[in-house]
Amino acid sequence: MVSTLQSWPEPVVRVQSLSDSGINAIPECYVKPIYDRPSLLDLQPIDANIPVIDLANLDSDDPTLRKTTLDLISDASRQWGFFQVINHGVSHHLMESTRRIWREFFHLPLHMKQEYANSPTTYEGYGSRLGVEKGAKLDWSDYFFLHFLPVSMRDERKWPAQPLSCREVVGEYNEEVMKLCGKLMRLFSLNLGLEEDYLEKAFGGDEIGASLRVNFYPKCPQPDLTLGISPHSDPGGITILLPDDHVSGLQVRKDDAWVTVISNAKYRSVEHRVIVNSNEERVSLAFFYNPKGDILIQPAKQLITNEEPALYPPMTFNEYRTFIRLNGLHGKSQVESLKSPR
Repeated sequence: MVSTLQSWPEPVVRVQSLSDSGINAIPECYVKPIYDRPSLLDLQPIDANIPVIDLANLDSDDPTLRKTTLDLISDASRQWGFFQVINHGVSHHLMESTRRIWREFFHLPLHMKQEYANSPTTYEGYGSRLGVEKGAKLDWSDYFFLHFLPVSMRDERKWPAQPLSCREVVGEYNEEVMKLCGKLMRLFSLNLGLEEDYLEKAFGGDEIGASLRVNFYPKCPQPDLTLGISPHSDPGGITILLPDDHVSGLQVRKDDAWVTVISNAKYRSVEHRVIVNSNEERVSLAFFYNPKGDILIQPAKQLITNEEPALYPPMTFNEYRTFIRLNGLHGKSQVESLKSPR
């Protein structure tokens, strides 16, 4: 365990421990530059209709209702890069159980959580920072990261053994969310005018990658100075987020404003961040559905025309992640820096 912690550029400090210590001011390493801090305006509700889509309508006998639902998904993907779904097939009881299990994990004694302390080699396990830059500004959050697919990368011995049912519940949750991802990928393909299984095959078929990151945002004495997660867009295919059911915190960028949530560039990857709270802790789960690491990813040939040429060079997902890590890119800069000259 000691050698794992020493593999980071600086001693690892658990944010939850800082919060529980009763400090009145956060350490300087968590204070964000002024331009990254949440302003009072950012914290005010914005009259924005975040898309809410009822997936049950896709099973309707009414073809008009099915078409309308597909159109809503297409519009949300193009205009927002983000939408909320209801009647999605993942049981509410399972979602509640999974959230509860992870909250219990983060409230275990520190020495029990430290058994799963991670390293920057894979990030798998219990962590409190990303990146190995010494002196970097840090986010006000702890997390647990685990691999689910491909099966060759799944090692349930690295998943928490406590609480007792954690491994079983997390495995069941991941299986159900995988089914939802498959359904969405087929819908995205159809909306792009492609064969229903095009995107799933392009991602590697049975060899796609999937992982889970559970985020814990402790109470923060100065929430106006820091963020739970800095602004970024996710590099993979789909992110399925299960938010805290009591405390809001996720914000997505829309038209240069931050909205709080209570391909060939046809579908957007939304920039998002997380704000923190001085009175309440939060738990959220992000499930990442990603391409197979060594498969070449490029715009579908059916979507490329003289008027709309390919915007990005072919690249494997592993190469893309390495590019992001080496260049320290976040948010829009990830894809903007990769765009092919026209």
